[in-house]
Amino acid sequence: MNLTGVFNVLQTPLTETDEIDEPVFAREIEWLLECGIDGAVLAMVSEVLRFSAEDRRKQWQLVLKLINGRIPVVASVGAESTYIATSLAKWAEIDGAAAVMATPPSAFATLSNEIRDYYVAIIESVKIPVIVQDASNYLGQPLDISLYVDLIDKYGAERVQFKPEAKPVKERLEMLRDASNGRALVFEGQGGVDLLDTFPIGIVGTMPGAEVPWALVALFKALKEGNWDRARSIHAPLAKLISYQTTLDAYVAVEKYLLVKQGIFTSERQRGPVGFILSSESKIEIDAAFDALKNAVSAK
Repeated sequence: MNLTGVFNVLQTPLTETDEIDEPVFAREIEWLLECGIDGAVLAMVSEVLRFSAEDRRKQWQLVLKLINGRIPVVASVGAESTYIATSLAKWAEIDGAAAVMATPPSAFATLSNEIRDYYVAIIESVKIPVIVQDASNYLGQPLDISLYVDLIDKYGAERVQFKPEAKPVKERLEMLRDASNGRALVFEGQGGVDLLDTFPIGIVGTMPGAEVPWALVALFKALKEGNWDRARSIHAPLAKLISYQTTLDAYVAVEKYLLVKQGIFTSERQRGPVGFILSSESKIEIDAAFDALKNAVSAK
């Protein structure tokens, strides 16, 4: 399966006892497929950091069952130890994931050679592609550009791909492009807000959240067609919407709020404790940005 296009990161619906709400999860996935997404991802905003290793496996097994081979599924395997990350990676490959994605450990400052060894161990534990995710915009510290290039040199661009989110995104992506001689296969990872900057540099896709897939599919299609007027008209209200998602918990809160608003989810519940709760005033502003985005996408 090709790892290109719009790969939405799933939100995880929860029951009142914090278990996965399977019927709602199925509704989310079918809705995303109807919106025309190219792939599904389980990652940080899927609340995997609040799931045990066994829970994470059950989560992606359910998603793989529901999707049933219709689009590729990427499973997040980043962990605080190499042992856990490689164990997750092996399970994901056995279960049928098309690729795995890994953030570095974030609870402590890690030596650069240790980070390299961590990613090498994950890559060598599986035969499917590994997407290296630099999530330092939310946690941890930026990964060295040289690490990306070393991994491409050792394993090839198809086996090692990237989701670089460290700021400044555009400048760092240009550095990666130049250092790798254009070999790096990159997904934009800021909900689509960086697409106008990163698409001209060269990316294979985007990994936004699951709250407005119809907008990201339309935006990415406009960029591929070279329709920059339409792309800018969609991007402006999208950027406004994403401006409310300043932390990892804020991403989850806004996405779940909008999924409830659209009738996909029945609850905004997250596994706690959480670090962000939407105010009634913020919801009014988000509603306005959402309406503007709908109007932009529907405009001819």
